[in-house]
Amino acid sequence: MSSASSTKSGAAKPASTRAKPANKWEAAADWTDGRLGIYSLAKANLRKIFPDHWSFMLGEICLYTFVIIILTGVYLTLFFKPSMGEVIYNGSYVPLKGLPMSEAYASTVDISFEVRGGLLVRQIHHWAALVFVAAMLVHMMRVFFTGAFRKPREVNWVFGFLLLVLGMFDGFFGYSLPDDLLSGTGIRFMEGAILAVPLVGTYIQMFLFGGEFPGTEIVPRFFTIHVLLIPGIMLGLLVAHLILVFYHKHTQWAGPGKTEKNVVGMPLMPVYMAKAGGFFFLVFGVIAAISAIATINPVWSVGPYRADQVSTDAQPDWYMGFSEGLIRLMPGWEIGLWGHTLNLGVLVPLAIFPLVLVSIAVYPFIEGWITGDKREHHILDRPRNAPVRTALGAAWISLYLILLVAGGNDLFATHLHLSINSVTYFVRVGFFVIPVVVFIVTKRWCLGLQRRDKEKVLHGRETGVIKRLPHGEFIEVHAQLPQQDLHKLTAHEQVQPYELPAETDENGVARKAGVLSRTRAKLARGFYGEGSQIPKPTAEEHHEITSGHGHH
Repeated sequence: MSSASSTKSGAAKPASTRAKPANKWEAAADWTDGRLGIYSLAKANLRKIFPDHWSFMLGEICLYTFVIIILTGVYLTLFFKPSMGEVIYNGSYVPLKGLPMSEAYASTVDISFEVRGGLLVRQIHHWAALVFVAAMLVHMMRVFFTGAFRKPREVNWVFGFLLLVLGMFDGFFGYSLPDDLLSGTGIRFMEGAILAVPLVGTYIQMFLFGGEFPGTEIVPRFFTIHVLLIPGIMLGLLVAHLILVFYHKHTQWAGPGKTEKNVVGMPLMPVYMAKAGGFFFLVFGVIAAISAIATINPVWSVGPYRADQVSTDAQPDWYMGFSEGLIRLMPGWEIGLWGHTLNLGVLVPLAIFPLVLVSIAVYPFIEGWITGDKREHHILDRPRNAPVRTALGAAWISLYLILLVAGGNDLFATHLHLSINSVTYFVRVGFFVIPVVVFIVTKRWCLGLQRRDKEKVLHGRETGVIKRLPHGEFIEVHAQLPQQDLHKLTAHEQVQPYELPAETDENGVARKAGVLSRTRAKLARGFYGEGSQIPKPTAEEHHEITSGHGHH
C-alpha cells in the first residue's frame, strides 16, 4: 500500500505556476480557451501576412457588399409580405390609391413611403447587390489576367465562380419580388425561356409557378429562394473561399525578396484589420451616398403587374442583360419534330447562356492541361506576359458587352435615333466578329508591351537629355533602370510549349500520338509558341550592352 501510495503521490501533476486571473473577464477568457482553443488559433493566424496592393481590395469589396446585402435584407424582411393575395391600396402614395394589387407590391410601396428609412434601406440593398456582382466580376477578371487561379487555387476559383453565378440569380429573384410591372415582365420572359426547353420545360414551369402564369405561388417561392436557399449556399461558399485564402496564403506581385515560398506584406493584426475595418465603412458610406442620391427601381412609377400590360422599356439589371441579349439577337427560328414545335429562337440562346459562364469556370483546368505545369504558383503574372490568356479574357469581355448591347437594342435604337433592325444586325455580326478582332488586337498589344520592356531592360530609360558625340552625332542619353525595375521586368517565367514525344522509342518501335496529345501540342504552340511570347533579355545580353558599345 505504501509503495502504491508513494507512486501515486510521485506521479501527481505539479501545481501550475501561472498567476491567477486578474479579473472575471480574464477568467472567462481562460475558461473559453480551455474548451475551444481560441487563443492558440488566434496566435497562429492573427499575425498572418497579407501583401499590399490596390487590386487586392476588389475581393474585400465583394465581402463588404455581401455583408451590407445581408444586413439590409434582414431589415427589409421585417416589413415585406411575400404574398400574391390581392388587396386594395389605401396608403399615402396618392396616384396608386384604390388600385388592386398584390400584398407583395403593396408592402414594397409601404416600405418606400411608410417605414422610417425604408426607401433608403431598399436602395442600399439594391445598389449593394449591383456593386457585389460588379466587384465579383472585376475581382475574378483580376485573378484571371494575373494567373492567380493556378495550382493550388483552382478549387477556390470554382468557389468564386459559383458565388458570381449565385449572386446573379439571387439578384434576379430579388428584384422579381416586388411584383411591379417591370419585374413581372422579367418573370414572364423567364417563363417563356423555361417553356422552350423540350420535354422538361413544362414541369420546371409548374414547379416554379405552381400553376399557370402568373399564379399565386411565384412570389412566396422566389422569396424562399432569395432569402434562404441561395444566401445559405453563398455563405457556405464564402466561408470555404476565405478558409482556402488563409490556407494557401495570398498571391503577390513579383519584386525583390519575394519568392514562391514567402509572403511580403503586413500582418493581419493590427495593421491589416485596421485598414480593412476602415475600408468597410468607406464602402458602406459610398453605397449609402449613391443610394441617397440616385433612385433605383422606383416600383411606384410603373405600377403593379398586370398580365395584359408590358413595360416598353423593361430591362433587367446589367448582370442579367446578356441573357436577354442572346435571345434578342437570335432569329425567331422554329422547327417541328414528331408533332412538336422546337422554338430555336429561345432554345439555342438558352444553351449558349451557360456556355458563356462555364467557360470562366473551366479555364484553369484547360490551361493546366495544356501547360502540364504541376508546380504551385504564388507569384502573379503581369497580363502582358501571358498574351493568349489576356487576349482570351478581353475577347470574353467584348462578347459580354456585345450581348448587353443586344439586350438593350430597343433603347439604343430610340435614344440614338437608329433602326432597331440595324442595331440587331450589327450585334448579330458583332457576336462572331468583335471577339476575334479583340483577341488579335489584345495579343499584339501584349507582345508590343513585351518588346518595350525588353528594350527598357537592355537600353535603360530615356532621360530626355541630348548629347553630341565628338564626330557630330546627336544621341539621347539613356539611364540604367534601378535593380527593382529590372527584377520586375525580368522575373516572369516563359513556359516552353508541350512537344509530342519522338515518333519512335529507343527500340525503334513507332509511337502513335493520340488525338488528345496532338490537340494539346497544337494548343501549347498557340499559347506559348514563337509567335505568342517575346524572349526576355538574358543576363549576358544585358551585360554586353551596358558594359560596351551601343549603350548611351
